[in-house]
Amino acid sequence: MDLQAIKAKISALSAELHLHNHAYYVLNEPQISDYEFDMLLKELEQLEKAYPSLIDPNSPTRRVGGDITKKFEAKAHRFPMLSLSNSYSEQEIIDWAERCQKALGEASEFVCELKYDGVAIGIQYQDGALVQALTRGDGQQGEEVTSNVRTIRSIPLKINDNAPKDFEIRGEIFMPQQNFQALNEQRAAQGEALFANPRNTASGTLKLLDSKEVAKRGLDCYLYGVHGVQNLSNGHFEAVQKAKDWGFKVPDPKLRMIEKTTSIEGIMDFIHYWDIQRFTLPFDIDGVVLKVNSFEQQEQLGLTAKSPRWAIAYKFKTQQVETKLESVTYQVGRTGAITPVANLKPVQLGGTTVKRASLHNADQIQKLDLCHSDTVQVEKGGEIIPKIVGVNLALRASQERIAFIEHCPECGSELIRQEGEAQHYCPNEQSCPPQVTGKILHFIGRKALNIEGLGEETVELMFAKQMIKSPLDLYHLTFDQLLSLERMAEKSANNLLQSITASKQIPLERVLFGLGIRFVGETVAKKLAQAFKTMTALSTASLEALLLVDEIGEKIAQSILAYFSDPENLSLIAGLQAAGLQFEVLQKELQSTILEGKICVISGTFETFSRDEIKDLVELNGGKVGSSVSAKTTFLIAGANMGPAKLQKATDLGVTLLSENEFIKLISQ
Repeated sequence: MDLQAIKAKISALSAELHLHNHAYYVLNEPQISDYEFDMLLKELEQLEKAYPSLIDPNSPTRRVGGDITKKFEAKAHRFPMLSLSNSYSEQEIIDWAERCQKALGEASEFVCELKYDGVAIGIQYQDGALVQALTRGDGQQGEEVTSNVRTIRSIPLKINDNAPKDFEIRGEIFMPQQNFQALNEQRAAQGEALFANPRNTASGTLKLLDSKEVAKRGLDCYLYGVHGVQNLSNGHFEAVQKAKDWGFKVPDPKLRMIEKTTSIEGIMDFIHYWDIQRFTLPFDIDGVVLKVNSFEQQEQLGLTAKSPRWAIAYKFKTQQVETKLESVTYQVGRTGAITPVANLKPVQLGGTTVKRASLHNADQIQKLDLCHSDTVQVEKGGEIIPKIVGVNLALRASQERIAFIEHCPECGSELIRQEGEAQHYCPNEQSCPPQVTGKILHFIGRKALNIEGLGEETVELMFAKQMIKSPLDLYHLTFDQLLSLERMAEKSANNLLQSITASKQIPLERVLFGLGIRFVGETVAKKLAQAFKTMTALSTASLEALLLVDEIGEKIAQSILAYFSDPENLSLIAGLQAAGLQFEVLQKELQSTILEGKICVISGTFETFSRDEIKDLVELNGGKVGSSVSAKTTFLIAGANMGPAKLQKATDLGVTLLSENEFIKLISQ
């Protein structure tokens, strides 16, 4: 290959890696696996090593990790937040350990740790209190996400008095598998797209602008690196144990989450142990991290341009198995979305028996070029749900392609696929059994109307007996009807009727969420209720009026318009209103009139209250919330990370600035 061809190859690899890096770190939508990314990066590194004159200063090999988005203020790290070099080869790990000891000229202790599959974070504490949290960013500066990190219960806001006065502790924020599954179940029930994996969900969650929403998702964190403290200890392992004494959640040596060894055999034993045991953890890991323990020896070994020489990460390969595709069946969701499911010959994968794998949509089936009875390759990797990633063509027994169905498997309706949509849908919302029962189950859910005493089996039985065909029918149920059901005793029937009656006091925002309008989740329902105040106002709102509401885009607005243009839906709403459900936002009783006649604009992030809570407090004390600073604005309630343009405008207009504490003091008078 001539020099020009090599230059073109380096340029193409760089461009591809930049795109994948942006998709992974900024969009949280990875297009390839970690292994594929690392192999591309290694190929580029080898070319640059062979042809150093062709190295671009902005090459992906010179990056530490992520990018900076514009959501949060970028701040410089006090200590560079370097990434680790990765390896998938045990021999490379052995070579690294031997290289360290050769460079040191003496024996060394190694620390073995888990490589958590999450988001790196650096948290600063001063005088025993959390003051700042930064993401890795580009290694030199990160995004300040302090307000969101404060919501993570495993990260202390205050620590013990025996901790240093000023230091930084680093670790990894992740989403436990149980919380990830619950979140995806909730999104599926709301007809929203499912998140890909816990790692990307943790990253996206950490960069939400609403801290209350972050708190709901249940992020967790392990902290494992102390910086900025002189003479803390002789080594990394001992420093981590001291951090535990200060009140931090750190890896537990008793569970082999962290351990010391003086031998390469000890390192290999740790790697082999966790390659098997990782599937028993309630969170994801994608490898192990190995470090020279002694701080003095770490300093001797030093750093490269982007990573320390005294540490390396060994990454597990995504586990993959082959098995036979026995059939493809199709599930109908609450919104009518059709999901193809591969039924597999049972096979062991990641510590569990896999019998089924999602095929997502028709495009995925076509992309895989699936045929009946194919031998397929199945992965679990960072995904909770197994997925088919390929076909062993050498073992293909049939050339009969799997064709996506044209009619609903439940009601026989012809399927539709709207332009730009990935999935096919059954349009028969009113009588397709899974859609009807799914909508009812969503309506009675805890976050909607919270009607207790009805499970999935009972709802399906009631539907089969034609006792209920829509949520409205719940309000017409009689005691005798309920007693006619199997396993329904008098006490259960009475409790259910009482719960149905109690649901009439549920506020409008939850009624709206319970209707199951496509793309209208819990948060969107609340914003719509706050904006329009009544169901009538919302049902007659124009596209322009909907788009003015915070977080409502074209897709959601069009879905709302479509819902309220359907006569069947309008009939349901009229019936629910006649049944006595809350169709107006209840006026809250004022706590005071201290802000009467005053307009308050809220900007930035806050410590004691969320932005929504501060808005509520303004209204509860007689004030009005403004969306932008103008000559009519009385107060600008200013939090951290407030936009400089808004601050400048407030200063120019002579608007009074209130900090969060000053605002609290004002309304407490």
